[in-house]
Amino acid sequence: MRYRTMGASGCSVSTLSLGTMTFGSESDEASSHAQLDRFFEAGGNLVDTADVYSGTGSESIIGRWLAKQSPEVKERAVIATKGRFPTGPGPNDLGLSRRHLSRAIDASLRRLGVECIDLYQVHGFDPLTPIDETLRALDDAVRMGKVNYVGLSNFTGWQVQKAVDVAQASHLTRPVTLQPQYNLLVREIEWEIIPACQAEGLGLLPWSPLGGGWLTGKYRRDQSPAGATRLGEDPGRGVEAYARRSPQERTWQVLAAVETIAGGRGCSMAQVALSWLRDRPAVSSVILGCRTLQQLDDNLGAAELDLTEEEIVTLDRVSDPGAADYPYGGPGSQQRSRKIEGGR
Repeated sequence: MRYRTMGASGCSVSTLSLGTMTFGSESDEASSHAQLDRFFEAGGNLVDTADVYSGTGSESIIGRWLAKQSPEVKERAVIATKGRFPTGPGPNDLGLSRRHLSRAIDASLRRLGVECIDLYQVHGFDPLTPIDETLRALDDAVRMGKVNYVGLSNFTGWQVQKAVDVAQASHLTRPVTLQPQYNLLVREIEWEIIPACQAEGLGLLPWSPLGGGWLTGKYRRDQSPAGATRLGEDPGRGVEAYARRSPQERTWQVLAAVETIAGGRGCSMAQVALSWLRDRPAVSSVILGCRTLQQLDDNLGAAELDLTEEEIVTLDRVSDPGAADYPYGGPGSQQRSRKIEGGR
C-alpha cells in the first residue's frame, strides 16, 4: 500500500481507503469486521463513514471493531465521517447549522468510541445556513479537540471556493479535502471542481470509483441488470441508472478499453479503473465500496498496479466527456493560458 498526504495537511493516508456505506445493510457486522481486518492487513489506514449510513449502524459497527483492536491499530487508523443529512424527525435534525453539527459530532464520537474524529466532512452544501456559521462550528470542534481536520463532500466549484475564502478571511480551520463522485464514466468535475481544489490545496477522496459496478464489467449492452446489486435493486439511482447509462455509446467504449487493458495485464477491470483514478491530479485516496470480502480483495489488487502512459492516454481519450467549447475550451481555458505564458 502507498500513502499520500490528505490534501495540504500533514496527515498521511493510504491511496485506497475503505468506504463503509454497506456496513449494517448489505454487509452484516461479521462481514464488515472481516473487511476492516483485511484492509488494515493490506496496509490501509483511512476508513470513511457517515452518520446516516445504515441509519447510524455503520459508525457503530466501526466503533465496536475499534474497541477490539490493539493500541497500535487504533493509532494507525484514520477515521473519517460526515454529517448533514437527517438523523431524526425534528426540523433541526439536519443541515449544517451550529446546532445540528455540534450534536452530530458528539453523537458520531460516541458511536465510533473515539475521543477525536480525524476527518469530519460536511456531507453536502446547505443553502439555508450561512457558510461562516458552519465553518465557525467546525473550527470550534477542532479547537476543542473533537476533530483534527475538516473536509467537504458533494460541493460544486463555487461552493468549494467560497468555503475556502471565508475560512481564510476569518482565520478559521480550512477544509483539506473534497469527497466527490469521480470515475471513468463521471469526469465532469475536471472542468471546474478539480481546478478549484488544486488551487486551494484540497485533496480528493473520490466515491463511486467503479461507477456503481459499471466498471467491473458485469453489465452488458442490451441486457438489463438483475440480481442482488444496488443497480438491480434501485435502477433509478444516479450514475448506476441502466436506462440512462446504457444508450450512451461512450459507456461501452470505456468498458471495452478497460476490458482490453485488463486482459493484457492479467488483472480485473476494477483494478484498471481504480489504478487510473488513483493517479489522477489532486487525488489523495480512492474510496472503495465493497459488499463482500472477495470484492475487497480484488479492489486491493489495484494498490500496486501502475498503468503505462499509453494505457492512460487510451483511457483518457475514450472517457473524455467532451466539454463544451466555451468557456472550458475558449479564451479563458488553461490550455490557452499555458500557450500565452510559453510564448507560443
